[in-house]
Order: sequence, then structure tokens, then C-alpha cells
Amino acid sequence: MSFNFYLFRGIRFLLLPVSILAGLYIRLRNLFYDKGLLKSIEFNLPVICIGNLSVGGTGKSPMTEYILDLLSKRYEIAVLSRGYKRKTSGYLLANEGTTALEIGDEPMQFYKKFPQVAVAVGEERIEAIPQLLHDRPDTKVILLDDAFQHRAIRAGFNIILTDFSNPYWHDTYLPTGDLRDNRSSAARADIIIVTKCPEDLGSGKKQEMLKSIKPQKHQKVFFTSIEYGFPYHISNRQHITLQKEQEVLLVCGIANPLPLKNYLEQHVDSYFEKNYNDHHIFSIDDFKDIVEKFNSLDAAQKIILTTEKDAVRFEKFKELLEGVPMYVIPIRHRFLFEEGAHFEMAVLNFLQNFPNAAATD
Repeated sequence: MSFNFYLFRGIRFLLLPVSILAGLYIRLRNLFYDKGLLKSIEFNLPVICIGNLSVGGTGKSPMTEYILDLLSKRYEIAVLSRGYKRKTSGYLLANEGTTALEIGDEPMQFYKKFPQVAVAVGEERIEAIPQLLHDRPDTKVILLDDAFQHRAIRAGFNIILTDFSNPYWHDTYLPTGDLRDNRSSAARADIIIVTKCPEDLGSGKKQEMLKSIKPQKHQKVFFTSIEYGFPYHISNRQHITLQKEQEVLLVCGIANPLPLKNYLEQHVDSYFEKNYNDHHIFSIDDFKDIVEKFNSLDAAQKIILTTEKDAVRFEKFKELLEGVPMYVIPIRHRFLFEEGAHFEMAVLNFLQNFPNAAATD
């Protein structure tokens, strides 16, 4: 590992006193909610929350898309996100003229892939939900994206995700670690999903992790790996297959690009990188740097590859992208041990048992 890696870890360890204070605050806050000193509000329609106990890329967006794909043809569904790093504030409902700068990259991604779904953003979700229901009164199900810590709303069904390589039970509070909630808060979840597992995860490792999770009787635990689809052109949507002899310039501003890098190592002989911070807002200078780097690659076959989350932040350069071989690689969860149907049934059972969640005819 590099010197910079150890320096970063050393700096985080020096911030341990801050982590202790953060942990005390989080514990007190959760205690106040548990004792009823801070109030949680329920709504008379099913609310499904998708979240985690840590910051960073655990796969919340692909999981939200997985559930949207499962439910959007059955129910009038809406997604409510905070809209991280957007340039607006307050409540906003996406429409045809909306941009990623206005609602954030992940909500924009949801809107592009599921145009029939209502996608809204709002920092204060307890205020945003009534506004969303006013704008879309036919809504029967609400997905709360990244809202497990937002305890002012009591969701009817909670799904939390944790990264196989950095599970919450081995983590510590920010800023020394990545935890933003108590480990014990996992008990509030209905489903716990260990994401980004090796495709060949064995039953022995599965049982070892289950012993660490110690699921309660009402909880179900699932394990998923990452599945990448065929890259498609950012403008004309034409698909390609990655070839070994291609040189790839990987451009990404996501929390954890390591799985994608591992995937590229298996499918192409070489690749180069242009890395940016998570949710980075690309400027015209960034775009010019990327194109300049790409043009400097000495290969007959070469492409630029980026993620779906990054792609929505490049759409403002639509005219410039026409002649650029920039491709977008889709990602989804693949449930291991043939348990995908069990996960889907758990979600559908929750909705079928909720009196106001009438399916679309």
C-alpha cells in the first residue's frame, strides 16, 4: 500500500477523540427516539427505506433501482432523496427540464432510467413527503433513498446495506472510521444485505458473517455481488462489448471505484484513470482534460468508460459528447445462493400486507 494510504489512515486515527464525541451524540439521539423524547411520524402508505450505517459506496443506488424495477410496473411509486451536492435547496420534483445540478446525480439517474416514477428531493423528508403526495396524489409506495438515520420518519420496511470489505460490525465512528450510526441500529432493519461480495463466496464465509450479524428473528440477511452490464454510448445508447485489446480511460467520481477497477483488470489488457471525488461536478476544464488524456493514449482501439452516476453529470456537455467514444457501464446487484426471489418476495409481502398499497391494475 502507498505512503499516502498510511498517512490518511494515520490522520483518521488522530481524530479518534472527535469520533468518540460523534458516537456519544449518535447514541443520545437514538436513545431519545427510542424513549419517545424525539418523535417519529408514520404515514398511511407503505414507506420503504434503503440505507446503511456507514458513509461511502455500499450500493444504495443500484439497490434502489433493483426495487424500482421490481415495483414500478405493479405500483404507483415515488422516490424521495436528499439530493446530495445539488445546487438547489428545499423540495423539488423532477421533470423533463430538470438537471443533475438541480436534484443531484443519483436522483437524476433514477429519473432517467425510470421516467414513469415520481422522483423528488428534499433535505427535510418529513416536509417533503406531504408535498410529494400533493403533487402526485396517486402515489401508493414511497422509497426513501439513504434515509435510515432520518428517524423523524418511521418507515414501514427498512433495508440496510453493508460492504463485504468493510462491514459495519468492524467499523468505528466518523471521522476515524466510516460509521454514522450505532452498530446496534441494525436491529431496526427488516433486511440486511452484505454487498460487493466475491462471486464465489462460500457457505462457510456466509455462516461466519451471519455469526457477526446475529440477525434477530424478524430479520432476513442476503448477500450480493456486483454484476456489470454491457457498456453503452453516453449519447446514442449503442452497446459494445469490452475487448481485451482495447485501452480504456476510466473516468469516475464515486465513493468506491475498486470493484470497477477489478472488473476492468479482468476484461482489458490495460486501462488508465482519471479519478475525482464522490459526486464531483464536472467542469468544462475537466471535460477538456479528459479528452486530452484520451487523445494521448497510443492505441488503435480505445474508449472512455464512466459510471451511470457520473454520466448524468456529463449530460450538460451533450453537444461536445457527440463525437467522443464515451461509454457508460451499468451496474446491478446479483443475489448469491439463488436467494433473489426470496428477497423480492419479502418486499412484495410487506406491500401486500399493507392495507393502502393497492397494486396498479
